This record gives sequence, structure tokens and C-alpha cells, in this order.
Amino acid sequence: MSGAPVVLVTGASRGIGRATALAFARAGWRVAIAARTQNSGERHAHQLATRDGTPLAGSLAETAHAIEAAGGEVLAVPMDLLDIASVDAALDAVLARFGRIDALINNAIYQSASLNAAFLEIDDGELQRVFTGYVQAPFRLTRRALERMLAQGAGVIVNVTSGAGETDPPLPAAKGGWGYAYGAGKGAFSRMAGVIATEHQGSGVRAYTVNPGVVATEALKATIGDNGELARRLGAADPALPAAVILMLAEGDVGGALQKRTVQVPDYRLDDSGRAVPR
Repeated sequence: MSGAPVVLVTGASRGIGRATALAFARAGWRVAIAARTQNSGERHAHQLATRDGTPLAGSLAETAHAIEAAGGEVLAVPMDLLDIASVDAALDAVLARFGRIDALINNAIYQSASLNAAFLEIDDGELQRVFTGYVQAPFRLTRRALERMLAQGAGVIVNVTSGAGETDPPLPAAKGGWGYAYGAGKGAFSRMAGVIATEHQGSGVRAYTVNPGVVATEALKATIGDNGELARRLGAADPALPAAVILMLAEGDVGGALQKRTVQVPDYRLDDSGRAVPR
């Protein structure tokens, strides 16, 4: 696979990131995966947990094993969005191993128990962490990757966002809506791809914003209902669907027609071969 393109997927220990890494591996890409959780059961500051307090299932080691089992080539690197040095080190490791980066999937997010606190209850420390995790870290990683892609003459950047960054919450934060901190972080993050697409049109580099909609990830199941029952009632998609849409953007939208808008994953479905096609 020495001539295959290289993708870096952040937040690949579980959920959409894990599914995306597997989709690219099965499509023949060399895959680098990054996240905080290297091994199952690790505990970190500012992480979601199940209702009984145990860490969410999933780890980089498990994702790497699944990729290798599928016949893919994988590099697992630690990365914490609140540690900018680790963000730089992750990309350095990818470039040292593969010598290039052809696609960057910005999927990792900062999470905490107070991320969706009510407006009057947000503290300055939380806002600073949101800025670091949603703005500073992805900006630095993307800028460095973009510089390499421009030098190569081609590349793809996909930023996984949320409707919280583009619309008002349907309910107050205390009743199931999202708070200002999360919305502000996703709002800033959602503006990145359009700026890149505008400033570097014709360079061979494409940039996209993707809203996955409601997806039945480990985090969603832990926060809104045991075994994902409420997720099913909400029509939550399998992580394979956003993964297929992201792969489609990387491989199929070669003219960049889907740039400068938010690509809505619910507008797509999986066909019999597992590819994303419009509904």
C-alpha cells in the first residue's frame, strides 16, 4: 500500500471517527488515527462517561486492530485537543511515517459535563477550554496540514460539525438543548472549511463542513438512554452513514461542488454496497 493516499482521522477511538477510519481503510487508504484514549478503560479529565461512571467503550488500540483485521495499514497516535503540543506531535508522526497527508478528517471534539451549562452558569475556564478545543487546536492542525497539501498540489479537509453551530437550541440546556459554550465552539469551527475553500480555490485542495445529524454513537447512547433506545426513536443513524458521506466527499466530489455549504448527512442513505447516495 506504499502508493496509497493517506488520511488522518481525529477522534477515532469510537463513534463516527472509528467508522470513518474503517471506511477509508476498506477503500484502500493508509490510515492514521488520533485520540486521547489509547486503551479501553482509560480515564481523562473532561470526558463523558456512562451512567454508572465508567468510561465510554472504545479506544485507538481497538480501532487499529479492526483496521488491521480488515487488511488496512494503520498508525495510531495520541492526541488531546487541550494539549496543542500533542496536536503538533500527532501530525509530525503522520508525516514521519507516510511522508504526506492527503485527507484530514477533523472529527475529535472537546467534551465535558459542563459543556452545555446554562448561560449564567458557564465559567471562564470552560470557555477557555472550548476555545482551545474547538478553535485553536483544529486551526493549528488544519493550517499545518493545509500547508503540506498545498505543497503537494492536492488534498481534502473534512470538518465534522453540528447543527448546534448553525441554529438556536430547541430547548434550554437544562431540558435537553445545547448551551452557549458548545454552540459557540461549533459555530466557530463551522466557518473554517468555507474560508479555506474560498481562499484556496483552484489549488487542488478541497474543504468541507459536514453535519452528521443524530448518530447512534457511544456518547449519544450514554447521554440520552440505555442501549440507544431514545436514539432509535429519534431516528439516529448508524455511524457508517456519516463515514460513507465523508469518504464520498474525499473520493467522489472531485470538482468540489459540495464545498461552501454544510453537507447534511441525513440527506444521504447507504446503498446496497455501503456507499453514500442522495435520498
